[in-house]
Amino acid sequence: MRYKIKHITEYHYQETVSTGHNRLCLVPLTRDHQLCVSCEVKISPTPDEQVYRTDFFGNTILFISSYKEHSQLEIISESIVDIQNRVNADRAFSSYVLWDDVKNQVAKQGDLNADVAQYTLPSLHVPYSEVIKNFAQDCFADGATLWNGCQSLMQKIYSSIEFKPGFTTVNTPVESVLKLRKGVCQDFAHLMIACLRNMGLPARYVSGYIETLPPAGKEKLVGSDASHAWVAVYFPDIGWVEFDPTNNLLPSYKHITVAFGRDYFDVAPIKGIIFSSGGQTISVKVDVNRVE
Repeated sequence: MRYKIKHITEYHYQETVSTGHNRLCLVPLTRDHQLCVSCEVKISPTPDEQVYRTDFFGNTILFISSYKEHSQLEIISESIVDIQNRVNADRAFSSYVLWDDVKNQVAKQGDLNADVAQYTLPSLHVPYSEVIKNFAQDCFADGATLWNGCQSLMQKIYSSIEFKPGFTTVNTPVESVLKLRKGVCQDFAHLMIACLRNMGLPARYVSGYIETLPPAGKEKLVGSDASHAWVAVYFPDIGWVEFDPTNNLLPSYKHITVAFGRDYFDVAPIKGIIFSSGGQTISVKVDVNRVE
């Protein structure tokens, strides 16, 4: 399946910005099931400095700096991505590995498995919490497989939390989401990751896009799509297996991966600093279109 993605971000500043530094995480990854055929990031006004780097997690990051005065900033990322079936989910479905065995295995391996073990630790948006652990506990009964535990947890979050755009911000604590029972995709992902890590299981945050289809008989609106977030869980001898608690499904052809990390902070599409005395407004438009 081939997709064309257009992601437009516009900043309008109340007062002139003299200097700006930004970190952009907008280039889709190339992985076993996904090929980033092309990606072009256009920026207006043209930055004085820009350089691509690969971060600690293997994501492609673009750093830009502007030293000329400007009152707005437009960032347009256009990508073409080929998607194949995610085979790890099929393998995990047939796996009999117990969740408790995975927890013990990861805990014992130490430095030999540091890349996986780091995803059991707390991070900026994913704390250790007895409240969260208690919420997850009944999904991981003694003798339960890791697959069944993850499926039960995904379904529990989906049925317990109401999808409510605008109700939370990127800084809303996971415990608040659990208490208020409302949030958006990043909240669903953070909650599931927090539950898994509090049970001693490795889980990481995945950012990207999802193809959305209009209601029957309606045309798809330009810019109506959005960034999306979901979860990847480590299965020994298989690898990372993905779950989408916002939609209660396993990511497949419609999920396009941009980056992964410990939580949203590692993979935010755009973050940075500006030198200005006023506020700002931001608008984001995303289009995900199937081309083959």
